[in-house]
Amino acid sequence: MRILLAEDDNGTALPVTRALTKLGHEVIRVTSGSDALSHGKNSDIDVVVLDRMLPGIDGIDVLRGWRAASIHTPVILLTALGGIADRVAGLDAGADDYLVKPFSVTELVARLSAIRRRWTLGRALTRFEAGDVVIDVLTRETRRAGSLVHLQPREFSLLEVLMRNAGSCVTRAMFLEVVWGFHFDPRTNLVETHLSRLRTKLKAVAPGDPIETVRGAGYRMRVHE
Repeated sequence: MRILLAEDDNGTALPVTRALTKLGHEVIRVTSGSDALSHGKNSDIDVVVLDRMLPGIDGIDVLRGWRAASIHTPVILLTALGGIADRVAGLDAGADDYLVKPFSVTELVARLSAIRRRWTLGRALTRFEAGDVVIDVLTRETRRAGSLVHLQPREFSLLEVLMRNAGSCVTRAMFLEVVWGFHFDPRTNLVETHLSRLRTKLKAVAPGDPIETVRGAGYRMRVHE
């Protein structure tokens, strides 16, 4: 893999670089937010390891900049802030996973492999349809009844989970696991808030709600109009 490592702390960056290089990966290291923002736009980067607290432009703002520019390269966010609110902020900005410092290099390597594997498998199918809703996971484009629907990254990720499981119930725990990478319940209305925004946008372009609430269980994408 070609890995972009955006980390200004040598104590973290050097052992990570050594370990990844030893495994045959190519590591491109940058030490500032502006350099990270620029290098992350290269299409030949397979995955990014991004420090939350970079000099200049904050890691969260770098990540938002990439996602706003439709750059969806997988990102693991490194943070010294272990609170739930900080982790939610990073994942909500578009991170695919996170690690709290200090961390094991072995764990980072394992997460990089897993995230790249999910990304590769996910690209096998790129277009999904359910009723009058169509999404393309490569272009991140959503249409309903032929009309383009502009979604934020997290809203699209929620819809992608529903579309991949169209006709089946998706639980709150599944959304937290797949979309936010949470292996626990943060006890917030994170899922409900984002789903509400998604449903509003889908209903704005065509009548009816394509997402069904399964009382006491979760949500389901309707497969018929």
